[in-house]
Amino acid sequence: MFFFRQWGEFMMMGARAHAKWEMEMANTILNDRKRLIILGLLIIPIILGGIAFADDIGGVLPEILGGKKAYSPAFYSNSIFIVSILIGLGAGLITGCIGAGGGFIIAPALMSAGIKGILAVGTDLFHIFAKAIMGSVIHRKLGNISVALAVVFLIGAILGATAGGLINRALYEINPVLSDAFITTIYSLMLGFLGIYALIDFLKAKKSGDTGDAHGSTSEGVDMGNLPKMIQSVNIPPMVKFDFDVIPGGRKISWVFLVLSGALVGMAAGIMGVGGGFLTFPIFIYILGVSSMTTVGTDIFQIIFTAGYASISQYAIYGFIFYTLAIGMLLGSLIGIQIGAMVTKVVSGVTIRGFYAMAVLAGFMNRIFALPSKLADMGVIPLSKTMGATLETIGIWAFFIVIGGFSVWVIGTFLKNIKTLKGEEA
Repeated sequence: MFFFRQWGEFMMMGARAHAKWEMEMANTILNDRKRLIILGLLIIPIILGGIAFADDIGGVLPEILGGKKAYSPAFYSNSIFIVSILIGLGAGLITGCIGAGGGFIIAPALMSAGIKGILAVGTDLFHIFAKAIMGSVIHRKLGNISVALAVVFLIGAILGATAGGLINRALYEINPVLSDAFITTIYSLMLGFLGIYALIDFLKAKKSGDTGDAHGSTSEGVDMGNLPKMIQSVNIPPMVKFDFDVIPGGRKISWVFLVLSGALVGMAAGIMGVGGGFLTFPIFIYILGVSSMTTVGTDIFQIIFTAGYASISQYAIYGFIFYTLAIGMLLGSLIGIQIGAMVTKVVSGVTIRGFYAMAVLAGFMNRIFALPSKLADMGVIPLSKTMGATLETIGIWAFFIVIGGFSVWVIGTFLKNIKTLKGEEA
């Protein structure tokens, strides 16, 4: 039970850190006119292309974009763009309103919408990379980045992202269904664990009458004991020094632990398409013993390079990115994050935490119900196609009903409280 609580808080801290990064990127983009113009220029060709070419060469575009028909959605139309905006909107609402984990629903949502798992991962990574480039705030964080720490960490991250991409592509070449089953299993494990922990956290908060911060109160509760001190005491040269502004003489850590940590983060990014930021923050603070200020700057830095490298070198050049979906998700998430963040001012924290638990568990149900049909298609388990399709349909409906219901509730709450929110802004 103690391990479950520690690991749950560890994952929740990472989810909140990644959400904070998402919100910072979104605010930077929306507050800069030049960035908004660039985003508009990216959207116009998509809309015009859908109008002009969908009916005439819609069947050819997937081959151009993906290299093989199996790599891309079965057709190209404006409806694909609209669906991607809605998925981004839902993820943005969760991120802004709850401050944790909205990006975790993107790949399951895309797969539920009929996108193959490897394409969903590649597209999600590119969406994160595009957001990082457009919303880069590194120039504001230079004082918090340890260049030596970041460079050594990125060596591991690049190796890990390469391995993750190779695994996904190799499984796809063996059998596209095997690829989907693998990605589905990874998401089922992660969302199941995080969802159960979030539900327990919500029930405890409700029982104790805690109606405070919507973003939770456990983010500082992880205690890794003497682990950071033990790791920093290992002397395997070269040693990387950092945190000079925190303690006299700074701290130092062996390059081995940085490369291993980077490899883990990079592999997670390469396999799941979530950027890896949700692991960097808790690993740096609670395992490696890096100060929170240095961690923030390094996290922003690594996401840009890890997501950029993984999305381009492991997915884009092999045709596993659908750019229409990526831009649509970026647009939707920018809107959703702003609305969600404002709703937190008029809704109790415990209510929002309950919705978060439901959203993550809905993602878990979506993937776990999709798994049997994929295993049956590979001959791993005996299951009729009808039963497999029924289970998958149940998971899809459960997922979109919960996420859709949450989105309607947040937007409705926002519209009902516009006058109150305007008063607070004033």
